[in-house]
Amino acid sequence: MVALSGLASALESYRGRDRLMRTLGYCCQLVGGVLVEQCPARSEVGTRLLALSSQLSHCRTVLRLFDDVAMFVYTKQYGLGAEEEAIFVRCVSVLGNLADQLYYPCEHIAWAADAKILHVESAPWLTLSTALWGLSLLLGIAREHVNWMGTQWLGRCDPALDGPLSQEARLRSLWMVLKLRQRLRSPLAALTSRLPQGKRRDMEAQIRSEALTLLSNLADLANAVHWLPPGILWAGRFPPWLVGLLGTISSLLSMYQAVGAGGQTYAAPDGPGSRNPDGGPSHGAAIAREGPGL
Repeated sequence: MVALSGLASALESYRGRDRLMRTLGYCCQLVGGVLVEQCPARSEVGTRLLALSSQLSHCRTVLRLFDDVAMFVYTKQYGLGAEEEAIFVRCVSVLGNLADQLYYPCEHIAWAADAKILHVESAPWLTLSTALWGLSLLLGIAREHVNWMGTQWLGRCDPALDGPLSQEARLRSLWMVLKLRQRLRSPLAALTSRLPQGKRRDMEAQIRSEALTLLSNLADLANAVHWLPPGILWAGRFPPWLVGLLGTISSLLSMYQAVGAGGQTYAAPDGPGSRNPDGGPSHGAAIAREGPGL
C-alpha cells in the first residue's frame, strides 16, 4: 500500500509522469525490438510495443513545449557561475546551460514541422536538437572530470576538517569515484579513524550518486550519437532493442536517484523524441538531468 501511495503521489507531478513515460517507453522499445528481431512468431506484438513506445515519446515531446520557461529560470539563476571556483568549470557549465536552452526551440520547430504547423523541413532542426543534446552531455561529463582533475585536494585534505572534501562534494568524475571508494576501504587511520560515521555514510552515498550519474550520462550519450546523421561514429547503427536497453538503463538509474533525492522539478534535454524512426530518444541539483526525449 505504501508503494502504491508513493506511485500515486509521483504521478500527480509532471516530472513523475515524465519519468514513468520515459522508462515505460524505453522498456517497450527494448522488448518490442527483441521480439521483432529474435521472435518472428511474436513480431506483431513487438510491432505494437514499438508503436506504443513511439506514442509515449510523442506525448513527452508535446509536453516539453512548456519546459522552456523552467530551463530559462534555471539558466538565469546560475548566470555565469559566480559560485564556481574554477573559471573553466564556469565556462563549461554556462555552455552546457546554453545548449540545454537552445535544445527546446529547435525541438519545437521540428515538432511543428512534422505536424504541418510550420512549412519547413523538420530534419535539420531534429539533427540540431540531437546535436545540442549530445553537446550538453559531453559538456556535463567534461565538467565532472575537469572539476576533479583541476583540483588535487583529495590527496592532501584532512577528512576530519570541514574543508575541501565537503566543499567539493558536488564534483563528479569516474576517477573521483574510484579514488574515494579506494580510500573508504583503506585501513589507513589517516582517513577512516577520524571520519565521523555520519560523514562516512554521506561520502558513500555521494560515491553511489556520482557513479549512477556517470553511467546514466554515458548511456544517453551513446543514444545521442546514434541519432546523429549517418557517418558520425556509430550513428544509425543501433537496432531498436539496443536503443531501448540503453534508454531503460538511463531511465531506471534516474528514477532510482530521484526516489533517493525525493524527486526533482525539472529535466534537461535528452533527445529527439518520437520523430526518430526507432521510436526516439534525458544531471545537477536544481536540474534532474535525465532529460526529455525517448
